Amino acid sequence: MQSVYRNARGQAAVQQWCSDALARADFPLATTTVDTTAGKVHLASAGTGRPRIVVIPGTGHNAAAALPWLRELSQHWPTTVVDLPGQPGLSDQRRPRRARLAWYGRLLDEVLDVTQMHGVVLVGNSLGAAVALAAGSPGVAARLLVSPAGFVRLTVDPKLVGAAAAWLLRPTPDRTRDMLQLFVAPGRDAPETEVEWMTLMAANCRTTLAPPPLPAALLADRAHLPCLVAVGEHDRFLPPQRLAPVVQRTTNTRLRIIASMGHLATPEHLPDVVALAAEVAGPPSS
Repeated sequence: MQSVYRNARGQAAVQQWCSDALARADFPLATTTVDTTAGKVHLASAGTGRPRIVVIPGTGHNAAAALPWLRELSQHWPTTVVDLPGQPGLSDQRRPRRARLAWYGRLLDEVLDVTQMHGVVLVGNSLGAAVALAAGSPGVAARLLVSPAGFVRLTVDPKLVGAAAAWLLRPTPDRTRDMLQLFVAPGRDAPETEVEWMTLMAANCRTTLAPPPLPAALLADRAHLPCLVAVGEHDRFLPPQRLAPVVQRTTNTRLRIIASMGHLATPEHLPDVVALAAEVAGPPSS
């Protein structure tokens, strides 16, 4: 097992940022940790009633960095965001060196079992989408996968490689901002909170390579439950024309395109996420 953090000082800095961000949230939320075979798993929840939406964030993200998702979704359904262990955040720092997707899938199954969440809609983003697919818990009723890893290998062009290398070599806000411009649609800016978080993360955390596609047999099995897959119109990692035929073949559904979005779903795109969630979770409350 490997720690996501470079050292104890980096771990403290990242976890303090997350705790502070959750404490400053401008809407009511509750946090808890559950014990699992992978260590402590942190959950942040908002909305009342039985959890119906469970959000699994992407690589390097967590409930604190995904607060806009929690705010938007919890206005319509009870929502819980999972901090994945081995990703920067408030869960256990360790992750396996190999076979991570299968490990994450089993972990998410365990979290749903321990918390007795049933009939949930998994909303997975990027890496989180692959984890949502890897999970096979009977507590899962449907899936919504946004900018999803797990179907095809991510496309990484030379411009992305150069920007990411500069960011990792010396993470400054300007270098982070330059890299994130490739994650959003042309003419759009990444939120400054995302710039702040990604700069802190690069300075203190070990990187995670993009996950490989999941086995075809597993994808076919997951197609038995309702599943919607959406991607940004301008996603450089997952170009819609490349992703669409694979999604159609494996889930027998049409890939949904979110207009004016890159790989990164910014707050302006979250109403689109809510509209898609309504198709599998039922109509949102007013």
